Amino acid sequence: MLTIIRNGLIRTLSNGLVLAACAALITENAQAQLVPGTGRKVAEVGDDLEDPDWSYAFNLPKSSTNLDRQTRWPTGTSSNDRWFESAYRGQPDVIKRVPTPANGIPGSKGALLLQSRATGIPGSLTRKMQQDDFMLNISGRIGFVPVSWQPSCVVRVYLPPFDEWENRTGSHFAMRADVVGESWQKPKRGLFGGFRRKKPKIEPYWPGFFVQFNSKDDPQHETDSAVLIIRSDETGHDFMGPQISEPGWWTLGMSFTRDGRVHYYAKPGVSKLRAQDHIASMMPYSSTAKQFHTFYFNVVNFDDGKSWSTKWIIDDPTLYYVR
Repeated sequence: MLTIIRNGLIRTLSNGLVLAACAALITENAQAQLVPGTGRKVAEVGDDLEDPDWSYAFNLPKSSTNLDRQTRWPTGTSSNDRWFESAYRGQPDVIKRVPTPANGIPGSKGALLLQSRATGIPGSLTRKMQQDDFMLNISGRIGFVPVSWQPSCVVRVYLPPFDEWENRTGSHFAMRADVVGESWQKPKRGLFGGFRRKKPKIEPYWPGFFVQFNSKDDPQHETDSAVLIIRSDETGHDFMGPQISEPGWWTLGMSFTRDGRVHYYAKPGVSKLRAQDHIASMMPYSSTAKQFHTFYFNVVNFDDGKSWSTKWIIDDPTLYYVR
């Protein structure tokens, strides 16, 4: 006989059920610790940026569907068919392969610079915070990845010295995933006083990391620093992750497990993520992840026609799955 506590309940099991109970607990722990980078590296997507002939066709003007409902075809695309412009917000103004900054991935010679100034509507100014999106072509090359395959994505991001950042407190950059999930609508009262059964609602959502800068010129902050903001908890609210006191390389990763949860990992440096780099495990917006479509990057600035965003450099964005 074995007594266990699970989900707040005390249960006594016969010897014949002991093995099954232990296997279930092991599975739960494994799901909670699916470290990004586990399983097979999907060579058909992602980019190591080592091709010296890497190039990008901007096909301007870029799209701004989010602001004026204008999708300007054809959208931008990379020469290796692994990247494309977001038809919703448009692409960064600068997309350029550059030499890998110091202390990057050993042996890496190329990385990708992303920077923007005109993040709003082409030819006009919004004088508000705006962002551009830069998308990895995953669903277009291999199709949608079911979350039952337990996909994960990893990228290395170079944070320049703080005195080189756009000087404002707020979000500057993001790594996000495009996911379709299932949530349950609130029950509605029926015609005869009872409640109708809940119905599942299938819709996209976009979990990820935002890099927020805290400027020393802001009265609330004594020194320049940064922090990772996580999107999101079950209620849809963002929450604070690790503090970033020193710039340089960081490794960010997300994994998606069969129970529909999103797991967030991050660490300074470029070495592989480990279990101890786990930040949180959530069901953002109370949605259960079902399909993984892609992951992508936001570049954010103040759209006044003068302010350039921070120069962001990324390297080796990679997709994995366990299947």
